[in-house]
Amino acid sequence: MRLLYIFFIFIFCTKTFAAEPEISARAAVLTEKESGRILWQRNADKPMPPASTTKIMTAIVVLENTQLDKTITADERAAAAPKVRMGLEKGEKLTVEQLLYALMLQSSNDAAVALAVGVGGSVENFCDMMNKKAAEIGCKDTHFVTPNGLDEGDHHTTAYDMALIAACALDNEDFVRITQTKNISFSSNKKSYSIYNHDRFLSEYQGALGIKTGFTGKAGHCFAGAAKRDGLTLVSVVFASGWGNTGKENKWKDTKKLMNYGFENYRYTQLTQKGTFVRETDVTNGSKDKVKLVLGSEYGTAMLDGEKYSISCDVPTKVKAPIKNGQVLGRADISINGVHTAFIPIISQTEIRRLGFSDNIAKILYIWSNIYKN
Repeated sequence: MRLLYIFFIFIFCTKTFAAEPEISARAAVLTEKESGRILWQRNADKPMPPASTTKIMTAIVVLENTQLDKTITADERAAAAPKVRMGLEKGEKLTVEQLLYALMLQSSNDAAVALAVGVGGSVENFCDMMNKKAAEIGCKDTHFVTPNGLDEGDHHTTAYDMALIAACALDNEDFVRITQTKNISFSSNKKSYSIYNHDRFLSEYQGALGIKTGFTGKAGHCFAGAAKRDGLTLVSVVFASGWGNTGKENKWKDTKKLMNYGFENYRYTQLTQKGTFVRETDVTNGSKDKVKLVLGSEYGTAMLDGEKYSISCDVPTKVKAPIKNGQVLGRADISINGVHTAFIPIISQTEIRRLGFSDNIAKILYIWSNIYKN
């Protein structure tokens, strides 16, 4: 039998709410990084061509599956990649880190292919790795066909999925360090390179963290960005902000409008603390009769003034030993304004061993001896 009850409710004081942003993008989303909560969206779940924002996932897979100082040799396919390109030649040798600079700062398509082959063995296998990683982080409608984002086959994602990918990338210190580099120079076994960061958002917006531009004829101008202020980290994605010079400017304008909307209206709020006591639950056939249940993780997100949240806890009224310390025994459902937002685990605070035959005999004798004394 399980017990469901409301654990806690909190209500903010009301405050005037700023107008929603007017943007050009055909699909867009603004999220809070840690929770993934959507703060604003337009067609956030619509499949869209992501252009070179794809390279965020390329970088994640590379960083998680190889070393920065590994040497990669460009093959024919990398050398034949179309613009934008750094100009790799067949047989040219560069480190993974050097190729990542070219990939993320100036969106080099040949660097993407060289990394894919060097890490995955082939472009096709590397894209399988990209798709597997997308599924792991919770992407619902993402399918990568290329490591560089060029229009090919059914290469697509959604604005919300790309926000999840960007949030994942921001957890990698090497990714952040590389993407925030303004310029860098290095040499291969054949030539020298000077790489410059094309991300205007990084220098034009207070608290900006990056991340990646994108453009193809099919996708239009795109950008996945992030910024942090006063403990609140926001992630925005804009797809198809337009074409030509107007679209190129609109992707920056759209991103700034979304970020301004988020920072002006929301504040980061800690809703739970790890280890908060929930209740005690009876234990059968255990070395202890009861086990304390606590929240297994903390949870915070961006909230508007005037919003309310509730936490309902679904826990068993009785559990069987043995029980491990930290074992998940229930879950807490966090809702904001009545809408489910997240689940967090409810865990045991102690370890309780199962009583064996000799333990049960000893327990019976102890009870009988107390009855006899009384």
